[in-house]
Amino acid sequence: MPELPEVEVVRRGLAAHVIGARVGAVEVLHPRAVRRQAGGAPELAALLTGRTITGTGRRGKFLWLATDDPDLVLAAHLGMSGQFRVLDRAGPPPAPAVPVDLGGEAAAMSAAPDAHPHARVRFDLGPRQLWFLDQRTFGWVAAAPLVVDPRGVPVPGMVRGIGPDPTEPAFDAAAAARAMRAHRVEVKRLLLDQSIVSGIGNIYADEALWRACVHPRRRADRLPVRTLVAVLDAASAVMAEALAEGGTSFDSLYVNVNGESGYFGRGLQAYGRAGLPCARCGTPIVRERFMNRSSHACPTCQRPPRARH
Repeated sequence: MPELPEVEVVRRGLAAHVIGARVGAVEVLHPRAVRRQAGGAPELAALLTGRTITGTGRRGKFLWLATDDPDLVLAAHLGMSGQFRVLDRAGPPPAPAVPVDLGGEAAAMSAAPDAHPHARVRFDLGPRQLWFLDQRTFGWVAAAPLVVDPRGVPVPGMVRGIGPDPTEPAFDAAAAARAMRAHRVEVKRLLLDQSIVSGIGNIYADEALWRACVHPRRRADRLPVRTLVAVLDAASAVMAEALAEGGTSFDSLYVNVNGESGYFGRGLQAYGRAGLPCARCGTPIVRERFMNRSSHACPTCQRPPRARH
C-alpha cells in the first residue's frame, strides 16, 4: 500500500500537471471507485464538472485536489493499488507502469497508452486527461466538503478524525509519544493505527523501528517517552529520505502520475530483508507475522519483549 512518501510524490505530480485545469467531464467506469460518494457517479460528475482545480493537499495517506469552490475538494485514497495517471491527450486509459526508468518525465508522459480494464474514473481536463486506475478496487475518489479539524486546519470531512503526519509543521513528536504511551498495545500497532500519527504504513514502521532499535512487539506503555520520540523522529527521517527518492516501488502498483517508479526500496534496511544481514550487527533480519502483515526486525539490535507469565 502506498504510504506517506508515495502519496506525497503523487500529490506533487498532480500539482505539477493539473492545477489551473478545468474539469470538462467526469466519467465513472466502475462504481466501487465512488462508493464514498453518497450520490454515486451522477453526484460526483455534477459537483466537479465545470470546476477549476486550484491546488492540492494531503494528510497521511489521503490526498485531495482543491477547486474554485472553496468548500469543495476531490478527495482520494489510493488503497492498495490506486494510481492517478495524467496523459497529454485524450485516449484510452494508460496501462499500469512497470518499475523501469522511462528516461524522464517527458518520455513517460508521451508513452502510448493501452486500453486497461482497471480504469475506474476519467476526468477530462481539456488537453489532458486525469485517470484514476485501481487494480484491486480498494481505493476511492469523492467530492467532499472541507471541515476544520481539531487543530483548526481545513481538511476533507473523511480526514478529520485521523492524526497529523510527521511532515506537518505543527506535528509535535513529544505530544504524539505521550499519547502513544497511554496505550497498552504494541508500538508498531500504534504506528499503523493512523489516529495518533498518520501516514506511516508497514514499510516505514519497520524502517523507523529498526533505526530506533525498538522491536515491533514492544508495548508502547512500557517504553519511555524519549524512546517513542526517537521512533517518531526516525519515521520522519526515513520518510523524508524516501520522498527524495520518489518513494518505494516494489511493483507496478505504485507509480507517480507520469508512470515513473520510486527507488527508495534500494535503501531499505529492514523491510523485505528477511535472512539478510543487519547493516549494524550482521545478524540476519527476521520476518514475523503481525496483524495479517509482516514485521521485519533484527533480533540482536531490536531485542524482543520478554515473555510474561
